[in-house]
Amino acid sequence: MSTATVAARPGAVLADLLPASRVRDAALVLGGAALTGLAAQLAVPVPGSPVPVTGQTFAALLVGTALGARRGFLSLALYALAGVAGLPWFADGTSGAGAVSFGYILGMLLASAAVGALARRGADRSVPRMAGTMILGEAVIYAVGVPYLALAAHMSASQAIANGLTPFLIGDALKAALAMGLLPTAWKFVNKR
Repeated sequence: MSTATVAARPGAVLADLLPASRVRDAALVLGGAALTGLAAQLAVPVPGSPVPVTGQTFAALLVGTALGARRGFLSLALYALAGVAGLPWFADGTSGAGAVSFGYILGMLLASAAVGALARRGADRSVPRMAGTMILGEAVIYAVGVPYLALAAHMSASQAIANGLTPFLIGDALKAALAMGLLPTAWKFVNKR
């Protein structure tokens, strides 16, 4: 099947442009987990917050969108399980499930599946639809991460929002803008071929 045929096929995501095989799927899942682990090392502390700004959320949403719901979820599940097992690839080279920011990782699992499902419906092919997809993905991450932060760090809801949501909104808008440019552009390139 040619790249143009796959690109034209409804329900395709960017990863489907590669020849199909179980080896491909395993490599994509492993690659998605590795990309997320590498992106987590791009961490900048936020004064007053136990949660740093990282490239992790961008990678998780990019992985879900490019790989689709199933492979995206499996990538983030592998990332989470390897980190819980001791691989130091959470933010700042940490590991384990005891961090107050672990809820964001759980949120990324769900977000990668959500954005991957939307990508299968063509949400990654235009800037406006990609904007909505990224906003939804970020909302899912925060919907799990902020309450987890409140419980794990013994914060009130308003403290958790002030420390685990508000400082990250501008950075997340920049990450979403980058994704809104990357993925629709990739599809335009593929469709021209």
